[in-house]
Amino acid sequence: MATHTNPALIAATVANTAAVAAALAASRARKQGNTPAPEAPAVPLDLPTQLDALRRAWQAATPGYAQRRDDLLRLRAALKRRLPEMADAIAADFGHRSRHESLLADGMTVLAAIDHLLRHLRRWMKPQRVAVGWRLWPARAQLRHQPLGVVGVISPWNYPVNLALVPLATAIAAGNHVFLKPSELTPRTSRFLRELLAEVFPPDRVAVAEGDASVGAAFAALPFDHLVFTGSTAVGRKVMAAAAPNLTPLTLELGGKSPAIVCADYPIERAAARLASGKWFNGGQTCIAPDYVLLVGRQRRDAFVQALREQVAARYGDMRDGAQDYTRVIDGRHFARLQGYVDEARERGCEVIVLAEGHDPATRLFAPTLVLEPGDDLAVMQDEIFGPVLPVRCVDTLEQAIAAVQSRPRPLALYPFSHDRDEVERILHATRAGGVTVNDALLHFAAEGLPFGGVGASGMGAYHGRAGFDAMGKWLPVLWQPRLSASDLLRPPYRRIQRFLDLLVR
Repeated sequence: MATHTNPALIAATVANTAAVAAALAASRARKQGNTPAPEAPAVPLDLPTQLDALRRAWQAATPGYAQRRDDLLRLRAALKRRLPEMADAIAADFGHRSRHESLLADGMTVLAAIDHLLRHLRRWMKPQRVAVGWRLWPARAQLRHQPLGVVGVISPWNYPVNLALVPLATAIAAGNHVFLKPSELTPRTSRFLRELLAEVFPPDRVAVAEGDASVGAAFAALPFDHLVFTGSTAVGRKVMAAAAPNLTPLTLELGGKSPAIVCADYPIERAAARLASGKWFNGGQTCIAPDYVLLVGRQRRDAFVQALREQVAARYGDMRDGAQDYTRVIDGRHFARLQGYVDEARERGCEVIVLAEGHDPATRLFAPTLVLEPGDDLAVMQDEIFGPVLPVRCVDTLEQAIAAVQSRPRPLALYPFSHDRDEVERILHATRAGGVTVNDALLHFAAEGLPFGGVGASGMGAYHGRAGFDAMGKWLPVLWQPRLSASDLLRPPYRRIQRFLDLLVR
């Protein structure tokens, strides 16, 4: 763990981050077709100096319980007051985003996370007594939770407030100072975050670094005491490489292809309704959205397709009228990427079903689309889709569905649908995933008592609630030795205590 800022080390490390910059540039190319954001005031950006200021302030006065609680309360109040402004900023960045989805996913979820931190913070901070065993009697032991120092947060564009403020609030609860790098794909929301945080925190407690991929690359190379990155697996590898020279501990929240397995006993209409919610919320631009469906029972496919079609009609109506509750694709590049998946599948003979009229590249309204029985060699089955395209594959048995999941890198989420407890247990036993919601989608993310994180290619580490508090701190083991101790006798010549040694090695 870095304990001080060495400008020479930082400069040398930043100079070697071209690969990170290239990856971030490829992942976060500037928006195409969006209304340009108004010019932001020019702010001189000196990342090492800002990090040094954050660290020196933390070392001078490490936040205690009262400070942490006050910070969280003021952050909560400021965000709640500015929720309409937040929703407007996100909608402007997306071109159009459902206001209700912004208030739910980027407003309510953050407020709930802060409430959970406030409710449990005092108890989490208390030292924990630990048994030492009779061999060390009469010593006593405890674990003390200590902050790390300065935590860096690199947040993405798809939930630009949620995925910035939840790790930030958790780091504050754990007693750290925070340096945030929001996505350049949502510049208005990044500006909102900068102004919100400046209202709540002094600049040497929480700072915001706005900028493009080159800023993100330099940011990842700073010697943080912990770094949280949310984004793609490809960029996550580059961030990990940039952090390696500083041995910076990482929490990587990545992605992957999260499967849904609909077992033969589960009602088709209910599965379609819940998968529609999970897949098309935020226009499918969710890291834990169902990425493909494995439907057990080929004879049920037509009914499943029809049920999904009815769900789209019931939720969004005629999309040619504007589909106010349907979020647009973030930019033209991502729209073209999604269209490429569909075009390739169609050219390769797959049945492609567009579930609504109104598909419009000009406004980036990408209608909910199904791709039936795509092969593993198609891009739609190789890449994380991150949009409203849903591949559906039918299998004859649950074993085939499990084998299909096992053949792929471990996903960030898994969604078994079955009322048969034994079948669900078979799935859970045989597969590995970052998190699971049974008979629904997405909702485990909102359960603050559950850690959220990936496994393998979908990430490492976890946060949310206690898991995040623990990850962004250090449990210090402390052994207290009394004035009189048996260890005073444990010195040569050992023949004097041979009988005692015989007891110790039993």
